[in-house]
Amino acid sequence: MNKKMGVSVAVIALLAAGGLYLLVKPAGDAPAPAMPAPAPVASAGPATAPVDQAATAGQVAFDAKNSTFTLDGQSVTLKNGTSSIPSAPGSASSTTTRYFGDDGRGDLNNDGQEDIAFIVTQDAGGSGLFYYVVAAMKEADGYKTTNGFFIGDRIAPQSITIPRNSNELQVNFANRQPGEPMTAPPTVGRVLLLKVTPQGVLEGLMK
Repeated sequence: MNKKMGVSVAVIALLAAGGLYLLVKPAGDAPAPAMPAPAPVASAGPATAPVDQAATAGQVAFDAKNSTFTLDGQSVTLKNGTSSIPSAPGSASSTTTRYFGDDGRGDLNNDGQEDIAFIVTQDAGGSGLFYYVVAAMKEADGYKTTNGFFIGDRIAPQSITIPRNSNELQVNFANRQPGEPMTAPPTVGRVLLLKVTPQGVLEGLMK
């Protein structure tokens, strides 16, 4: 290097943040600028999943369209609101049960929990279309369904109510006058009063 030029070159090799930096500084000049700080390294740990508050609290939702209950002593399991089974072993006809709706909510056994009542229909392949009401009783670990209580054939359901502090299930529907043919439209209002026994049986209120 030529000393007469009065120039000295300092070469400093630095390894920082995974890269090689070459710094050239003429002697006697101002100090070189500071090296850039290494970029922060992102954490490789797993992301935190959102907390399901309902699951954390132990709450279990009831889905009437995917529930199991009994109709006339036979177990029925709905999947997406429908069940279809052979009417008899080897029979070509089938018995189809469907979720109808008109859900009612309230306390049916005075335990402070909100129970649910809903209507299903059953078609055995004949001319009849039979309507039943089922109750789902809220318990500590979920819901327990009752038997289905027969409302009528080819009726017109209106609503289900569970009046506050009554422990009573009221099914409002339209039916035909006594003696009218089944082909007549249901036009007469009726109210069916039901209760759930301590054994979990849905039955008439006056029984």
